[in-house]
Amino acid sequence: MVRNAFRYAAVLLALAVLLTSCGLKRHKYDNPITKDTQQPDKVLFDRAVGDIEHSRFERARLELQTLMNTYDTSEYLAKSKLAIADSWFREGGAHGFAQAEAEYKDFILFYPTMEEAAEAQEKICKMQYGQMEKSDRDSVHALRAEDECRTLLVQFPNSKFAPDVQQMLRNIQEVLANKEFLVGTFYHKKGSMGAAANRLQGVTDQFPLFSQADEALWQLADAYHRMGDKYENQEALQYSRIVKDYPLSAHMDEAKAKLTAMKRPVPEADPVQVSRMKYEQENRTKRSMLNKVWGPFAAHPDMSTSAKSGSPQMTGFRPSVPVSVPGAPVPQSGTTDVTATAVTDPNAINTMPDARLAAPQPAAAEVAPAAPAAAPAPPPVAITRAGIDLNTASEAEMTKIVGKTLVKRAMAFRPYTSVQDLIKAGVPQKVIDKLKPTAAAVKSATK
Repeated sequence: MVRNAFRYAAVLLALAVLLTSCGLKRHKYDNPITKDTQQPDKVLFDRAVGDIEHSRFERARLELQTLMNTYDTSEYLAKSKLAIADSWFREGGAHGFAQAEAEYKDFILFYPTMEEAAEAQEKICKMQYGQMEKSDRDSVHALRAEDECRTLLVQFPNSKFAPDVQQMLRNIQEVLANKEFLVGTFYHKKGSMGAAANRLQGVTDQFPLFSQADEALWQLADAYHRMGDKYENQEALQYSRIVKDYPLSAHMDEAKAKLTAMKRPVPEADPVQVSRMKYEQENRTKRSMLNKVWGPFAAHPDMSTSAKSGSPQMTGFRPSVPVSVPGAPVPQSGTTDVTATAVTDPNAINTMPDARLAAPQPAAAEVAPAAPAAAPAPPPVAITRAGIDLNTASEAEMTKIVGKTLVKRAMAFRPYTSVQDLIKAGVPQKVIDKLKPTAAAVKSATK
């Protein structure tokens, strides 16, 4: 009897799976056209919507393309383009999501003022958000999701999707902050305090809503303490931030004791932050037992600890410059932007190691005296024979001296300043011997 019951249940389950996979299960479409008309373009659109609802995506796209190509002045063109993107979105998979994102971005480009443009951007956020992995894995989808969600909040701030997307952005930044926090904690445990301070400083400065921001500040203060006395001001600053911005933290009393021991003023707790932390504690999502058991094996991150209030960070994460770097500024949020200056020296590329860097201007007292200008090169010494200057002689006069076959070569090597020039020009030795008195004069003149 029990065996037969299991058999019937298995058959029913298999039948349900088959019916669903065959497209017989209907998933209602989000953006139907309720206008009751029998226009042919409306009939095509309704038929395509029915195919989308029953997971016949390829057929639906063919019908929508037919509508757009045949009725190019139809009032349903925008809805048809959106429906094509929705069909790819429902089909899913890496290929389907890539096609859907391209179609949604085209729709926003062509119809930016329509109400559905915000919905298209929201679905792009969802696609990247759904593919986001844990903080200790590849964060490419988390970064893409952060960019797309931030784009919606900037371009469509009054959209009905803005509150949900804002919470999605908090969840995404919880994952990104946890990634940096884990790296900083690893460096802290290994004793690399400069690297730990750099990572933890970025977390606390750029992700203030992070659920473990107080722990990050505590480790950051300890890293500065272990880096030496010259970082005492930075250490005290982190303790002060714990007391002021995270008044319900478990390190609250310890931070006050540290400030007292360092003879630094203890700030008052910010009442706004007290209210925010109380709200977070009361509204934190509770994980079920099954979620806790399955969590280590799940691909998606656990975002139950993410903030439920507060404005998420609207700028991308920018790692700070480590304070242990010689000449680095005191901890700052984000690297300095690259600046460009005009290069006025035309020979800078040859004289400077990097012409893109502005040459430092020395003080007036440090300016070295200018080097003496190089003496101008002496004019070529005349080499003459029979009163003829070989440097200025005409072709006919040169022919008389060196011969017709050598005249072109001899004239090409002018001006002559030594006997070596005559040899290079191919002047015969016997001609050079006739010029010995003049060559000797040239030799003495060039010494």
